[in-house]
Amino acid sequence: MSGAGDATVRYTRGGVACAGTSLAADTGSWRVQRPVHRHRPAPCHHACPAGEDPQAYLAYFEQGRPRAAWEILVAANPLPAVTGRVCPHPCEPACNRGRLDEAVAIHHVERYLGDAALREGWGLPVPEPVPVPDAARIAVVGAGPAGLSCAWQLLRLGHRVTVFEAEAQAGGACASAIPPYRLPRAVLEGENARLLTLPGIDFRARQRLGRDFSIEELRESYGAVFLAVGAQRPRVWSVDGVVPADLHPGLALLTEWVGVGRIPTPASVAVIGGGNTAMDLARVLKGAGVAQVYVITHNGLPGPDVPDEDAMRALPREIVQAQEEGVEILAHRGVRRLLLRGERVVGVEMVHMKKLPDAAGRLRRVAFDGTETVLHVDMVVPAIGEEIDPAGLESLLNGAGHLEIDASGATASSGVFAGGDATLHGGTVTEAVGAGRRAAHGIDRWLREAPVAGPADRDEVAPVGIEGLNLAYYEQAPRARENVLPVAERGGDAEIDRGLSEEQAGGEARRCLSCGECLACDNCFTLCPDSAVLKTREAASDGSHYVFDYQHCKGCGLCANECPCGFIEMVAED
Repeated sequence: MSGAGDATVRYTRGGVACAGTSLAADTGSWRVQRPVHRHRPAPCHHACPAGEDPQAYLAYFEQGRPRAAWEILVAANPLPAVTGRVCPHPCEPACNRGRLDEAVAIHHVERYLGDAALREGWGLPVPEPVPVPDAARIAVVGAGPAGLSCAWQLLRLGHRVTVFEAEAQAGGACASAIPPYRLPRAVLEGENARLLTLPGIDFRARQRLGRDFSIEELRESYGAVFLAVGAQRPRVWSVDGVVPADLHPGLALLTEWVGVGRIPTPASVAVIGGGNTAMDLARVLKGAGVAQVYVITHNGLPGPDVPDEDAMRALPREIVQAQEEGVEILAHRGVRRLLLRGERVVGVEMVHMKKLPDAAGRLRRVAFDGTETVLHVDMVVPAIGEEIDPAGLESLLNGAGHLEIDASGATASSGVFAGGDATLHGGTVTEAVGAGRRAAHGIDRWLREAPVAGPADRDEVAPVGIEGLNLAYYEQAPRARENVLPVAERGGDAEIDRGLSEEQAGGEARRCLSCGECLACDNCFTLCPDSAVLKTREAASDGSHYVFDYQHCKGCGLCANECPCGFIEMVAED
């Protein structure tokens, strides 16, 4: 039979095999190869920075069990209603379904499940029992996505957590800089509140590192420390040392608009940068009444002819929507000179730029002399990224611009871990969630004095590719299209991307190819010529409902060839 643990399982054999016929001969002795069940991660799981396994929660959702699907999802990521809206979803370009027709709309299902949980009041599934009173208490500094993710995973591992936040509310840059039309505040606050009110988590607002406490004090009072302080200070910007008197960094303007609803509205503005902050700010300025808004970026507009390393970092849908709203994007341009009248900007001189390979084959940005043009604007706003505020972190930074960490999130200081935008491994909300998760496991192993180089978020096995699937068993099915607010109705805090209906989300779950995981299609059971695949009423030891009868399996490979999802592999006989 198939393996240890299956002896008590009740088997069902195909009806083509009758007692006293082929079953009398142990034909398995003829075999030179044998089929085995081999779970391999789906490419969506392998690509997710947060460590989510979409194949798993899509399967539950397809079965009509949305809460079970959500519980699988939040085991990796406690903020799905947030990330379902703002994540660049690298899972979807990796999706094998995209090689058949269109990728599964994974982030829409993630968002639907997150919204359903808030709507229905589902509580986070914390393992029982909750942390005991003498469990180690960990200090988490910063209540952005990285800090909240780390706190959640530490709680699940049995630790108590104190979360310190410099601002009055949790959320980090999600709360201070992402416009409500992308991330409604009720959604963010709902996700945060559900997490921070869990037993075992103590939330302390308006507590700033370097002002109210130090790292040394935390190390004395807590079992370990996780730093998720973010990067909230704009990078210094000038053009050949020239800085206009009315310079407004992009993040500062966004924070002002999100916090108090005000923003300067000159007749024309040039936003410098190609990331989400630049795109958010350009759209906010346009919506506030600025007649001409330009985005000047070194990068190219995303498209089939633009390499990924040269494409704008902003979400493609945000770029498209900005253009729909009247924002003009000047791609592959750089600012060569600021044109000033006194100390105020009246224009910029731009030059065409593009990444070209150098003598070593590396792509370098090259400016093309003779392509200079002048753009007349009343304000220039740099949105070129942020850097860490060193206050309270001097002993760890040693003059560097970021915190150095290893694969487990540990810094050079014993018991101090870090993640998110304060390190080189931040960048997106989902990456911050993944960093918090990895650091929580690193802290747990450190406290247990176990090896710190612990398990990765993804399986070590390579994901199953399109070549491992049998696409003949899947029908073409168009991807669901979400409801998007028309341009004429956009404005204020109204959310623009409306997500999918329950029916649409369920349809997307059914489009999943179940890559690398048994989908119980019965192909192996019904097509085996020797009836050597046995069907079980209860789950077998590998989680499937099939085992191989190696006494009669001749190793023909038909089951592996006809497996739609690449769950069966032929291996050489020992």
